[in-house]
Amino acid sequence: MRSLLAFSRSIDALSRLVGKVVAWVILIVVVVSATNAVSRKVFDMSSNAWLELQWYLFGTIFLLAAGYTLLNNEHVRVDVLATKFSERTQIKIEIFGVLFFLLPVSCLVLWMGIPMFIDSFVSGEMSSNSGGLIRWPVKLLVPVGFTLLILAALSHLIKCIGFLKGACPNPTVKLNAKTAEELLAEEIAQQAAVQAQENTKKGS
Repeated sequence: MRSLLAFSRSIDALSRLVGKVVAWVILIVVVVSATNAVSRKVFDMSSNAWLELQWYLFGTIFLLAAGYTLLNNEHVRVDVLATKFSERTQIKIEIFGVLFFLLPVSCLVLWMGIPMFIDSFVSGEMSSNSGGLIRWPVKLLVPVGFTLLILAALSHLIKCIGFLKGACPNPTVKLNAKTAEELLAEEIAQQAAVQAQENTKKGS
């Protein structure tokens, strides 16, 4: 079990690294989207390449961050019934879901995504839109993203089994009980309070 948990920690480290990279991609998306909007509205200039780049970056965020989202328990989970069971039963349900839903579907998409990428790469597929971008890089995101998700699912599965064996804490419990939205709201409120104090001092 120790070697499996060590393997799980290695996967988690990879997921965190990818999560940090995706965070920068989000910033790039904001800059590209804002630049494209300003050039289109103010200068009446735009291109399909810029629009497709936005789509590619959105796809990058969605596909590459899936494993990181699972690691941080930020994915959608319907707990209406599961919360009524004991903690160990909830983990058993989690294991069932990973084995019979998450892993099979992810492996199926990966299996279908690889030849799709290869065909696009070999043919040098280009966008059908005028001035559009080459297609294979965005199609590469499908197998890469689902490979990362499969690894994250294996890590999650190992930790669930480890919890049942008493070798590690419950992986479904968030380290921070508050949601990302609640944390963001608190940060905004704190910044507003600091700004209000500074304005009060300037006024006095």
